[in-house]
Amino acid sequence: MDLSCTPEEEEFRARLREWLAKVLPTLPAKPSPGDWPARRAYDLGWQRMLYDAGYAHVHWDASPTTRLIFLEETEKAGAPYVGANFVGLLHAGPTIAAEGTPEQRARWLPPILRGEEVWCQGFSEPGAGSDLAALRTRAWRDGDDYVVTGSKIWTSHAEVADWCELLVRTDPDAPRHRGITWLAMPMDAPGITVRPLRTLAGSAEFAEVFLDEVRVPAAARVGAENDGWRVTMVTLSFERGTAFVGEVVACRRELRELARTARENGRWDDPVLRRRLGRLEAEFRALWRLTQWNVSEAEASGGVPGAGGSVFKLRYSHARQELYDTAADVLGPDSLDLDRPWTLDRLSSLSYTIAAGTSQIQRNIVAERILGLPKGG
Repeated sequence: MDLSCTPEEEEFRARLREWLAKVLPTLPAKPSPGDWPARRAYDLGWQRMLYDAGYAHVHWDASPTTRLIFLEETEKAGAPYVGANFVGLLHAGPTIAAEGTPEQRARWLPPILRGEEVWCQGFSEPGAGSDLAALRTRAWRDGDDYVVTGSKIWTSHAEVADWCELLVRTDPDAPRHRGITWLAMPMDAPGITVRPLRTLAGSAEFAEVFLDEVRVPAAARVGAENDGWRVTMVTLSFERGTAFVGEVVACRRELRELARTARENGRWDDPVLRRRLGRLEAEFRALWRLTQWNVSEAEASGGVPGAGGSVFKLRYSHARQELYDTAADVLGPDSLDLDRPWTLDRLSSLSYTIAAGTSQIQRNIVAERILGLPKGG
């Protein structure tokens, strides 16, 4: 498989680098991590700049390779991360682009690209996290609406979101995977209560969401009723296949900074530590090549990542944790300083083997869908 870029793609890379070098020095200071209204405004402002410069389209209307170049170059340049736009740009938006009607694409995709609306993800529930098919939030049809009652947890950016990609059970008597529907729920609808959740790192990008007979227009259903599990697999393929691309680039950069710190504080003299750093360098190089392979495969199959995304998610989650465990060894007592970005990143890394599908779930997907092993009895 050819993993090289075409001349047109390299021209896109050069043009993007030139634009980033010009605009990044003009950005205002980043707001406090805990001030989500200010972070929403900052993230939407950056998205609007991308839109005005003609780069917002890369998330859906460009080839997977062009998208990969965009994510690689923006991360290398230190450009703002998608932040509050994460769910809209990397989950809900690609799903609507792939599965929505022309009217739905016209309604929801332009505001996401222009930096006008924020989405959150309403998938997990207190009793249905990794076992997502066990969700119990109910929705029943009443005229032109669905009436939704239930609760969600770990709802990303719910506190500042305009819309929620919501999974509901519309047929309680159907087999678990066949009675689920994917809805786009307006977050200002009556009956919604949002309760922020504070993480170990002190941030509050997640929330509990309680739904008390919330009315969602049937026109906001993406895909057919009771076909939501299939639509959800499209969402999760993007989440596990390409949403972490920029983070791989960031980890490679942080690994180089970690090696430089080890040389400065004397930890480089430890041969065991040097071997760990060398192995991590090889690990992230391999993950980057795997990302390129997955993107090339997606490009050949219509743009939706396949089950290979689970291989990437599984290994990346553990490699990220190993990176920050190694950072703690290099920094010593300084690794407890909460003002150091590495410390907060280490706390965040603890969730990666759980978020976006636990490592156990990813192993099942790899075993069944890639290796062809039988399901457990």
